[in-house]
Amino acid sequence: MQTIVKSTTQTVIIGPDQPFVIIGERINPTGRKRLAAEMEAGDFSRVERDALAQVEAGAHILDINVGVTSVEPEKTEPELMIKAIELVQSISDVPLCIDSSVAPALIAGIKASKGRPIVNSVTGEEDRLESILPVVAEYNVPVIAICNDENGISYDADVRFEVAKKIVARAESYGIAGEDVIVDPLAMPVGAVGTAGADLFRLVRMVRDELGCNTVCGASNISFGMPNRRTINAAFVPMAIAAGMTSAITNPLES
Repeated sequence: MQTIVKSTTQTVIIGPDQPFVIIGERINPTGRKRLAAEMEAGDFSRVERDALAQVEAGAHILDINVGVTSVEPEKTEPELMIKAIELVQSISDVPLCIDSSVAPALIAGIKASKGRPIVNSVTGEEDRLESILPVVAEYNVPVIAICNDENGISYDADVRFEVAKKIVARAESYGIAGEDVIVDPLAMPVGAVGTAGADLFRLVRMVRDELGCNTVCGASNISFGMPNRRTINAAFVPMAIAAGMTSAITNPLES
């Protein structure tokens, strides 16, 4: 159960017998108005600083998201994605995680990436499955499978597991191997769902034992809305690793 991610010079292996993999989350304009405005204006200086800082802090892979606007994203995101990837690859040689809800941006990102990036992401919604999985199969890259569908995100861990099973089975129908599907069981905010941590740990074990897939999560989600978020996140990640989680999308500057 090894997921292979590559740049031109580095190979990162995600797996239960490998070191835990940190995917740096900072190159993402969601909730960062200044970064969004700069990227839309063609200023990628903050992207450069964030990339270098995350690598220095220990990130093994860098997530790149350029979703700065909802106005014609299929026209604007591919070009921004290419610019961001070319910049990051010019200053760092870590592998990449191409993060977008827009299929043309994902394709542009895959083509611009030198190596074997991760596609972030596909969900259980039919339109997403039909638009993303053929791309993943064509370019032979790993994909993150997020456990929500047309019904949204369920608080019931068993429902989320059924979504994971659906995505893995559909991926298999496209010829995508199980080791190239990294399941995100979704870390729910513990402030809203008291059993969020325990549910996630159980899901990680189920995905490992029943589906044979690696796992990832947005680690900071667990502390959303809570005080002392950094402390909560720092306690959560080792517990997730102990449960069998093999990677996390997080801020390495706060780990």
